[in-house]
Amino acid sequence: MAALRLGSLPPATLTAITVTKKCERFNGGVKVVGDGGGDNGFPPFLPKEVEKIKDPFARNLARRIKRLPVQIGCSESYIMSSCVQPLIQTDAHPVVLLHCFDSSCLEWRCAYPLLEESGLEAWALDVLGWGFSDLGRLPSCNVASKRYHLHQLWKSYIKRPMVLVGPSLGAAVAIDFAVNYPEAVEKLVLINPSVYAEGTGNLAKLPKVVAYAGVSLLKTFPLRLYANLLAFNDIPLSKSVDWTNVGRLHCHMPWWKDATVNFMVSGGYNVVSQIKQVKQKTLIICGENDKIVSNQLAMRLLFELPNASMQRVPDSGHLTHVDKPRRVVKLISDFTRAK
Repeated sequence: MAALRLGSLPPATLTAITVTKKCERFNGGVKVVGDGGGDNGFPPFLPKEVEKIKDPFARNLARRIKRLPVQIGCSESYIMSSCVQPLIQTDAHPVVLLHCFDSSCLEWRCAYPLLEESGLEAWALDVLGWGFSDLGRLPSCNVASKRYHLHQLWKSYIKRPMVLVGPSLGAAVAIDFAVNYPEAVEKLVLINPSVYAEGTGNLAKLPKVVAYAGVSLLKTFPLRLYANLLAFNDIPLSKSVDWTNVGRLHCHMPWWKDATVNFMVSGGYNVVSQIKQVKQKTLIICGENDKIVSNQLAMRLLFELPNASMQRVPDSGHLTHVDKPRRVVKLISDFTRAK
């Protein structure tokens, strides 16, 4: 939710979208190769509320969400992790898309097809604890667990240095990952980055009962609608309502509340001390009308990162990759292919 200031297994086939449910045995478990084929082609693990979404881009990308087994411990311990896989593999560095705080891969509904059209190999991932993974047996969802899970997914499926893209709090996820696993990251793209919050602050000290009450409020439609009105510039109310439903779809997952409280009380992301350790070439994309993260903080980040450049996007708010997808994709594409 963008409006809050908080701080190996063989891959499934990349050459086609499987629209019928198909499973095969794997290490004593089940490997899901393609698990679409429910009503209207939506994967059966998505909340039924997906049917209410009208945005055709969100509906199309939702149909492509899969779950891949990602090992998190011993050989028998893995998480069925949700993501959108590319249809093809290219010689260029893969572009791996993270998302904002308490969001999902559906954030990339407008930009993802444009990335594919540009010829890039794009992955849209759900960060552990958010999105649509199977977390029925809830793992820890603190920063270290999110980082480790992302590395295991990268090691099992992506396997090459990537261009890691992080919007808002996703920029903190990206910086933390790039510093800890520099061999996995070729370049960074940070969109309206929220990287100066010192974790979840006093929220980490709340009693559990109060934390659960706060998280219940976080799920409510009015609060999410207000966040959308802050995040976007001058969109019709009907579209804002629909995009609110997109943005809170993952909140209907049965484990969402527990995972969010787990992250909140763990302390969250605090990457201020890591910023100057980033060695990768970095592009900062900044929406000029961002009402959530000050452009001055983006300028501060530009000067503190050792090897960074910035591009401003006019007439754009906090979720620039949603409201100006063509401009963002052009910037990502050019930056990915530049030597």
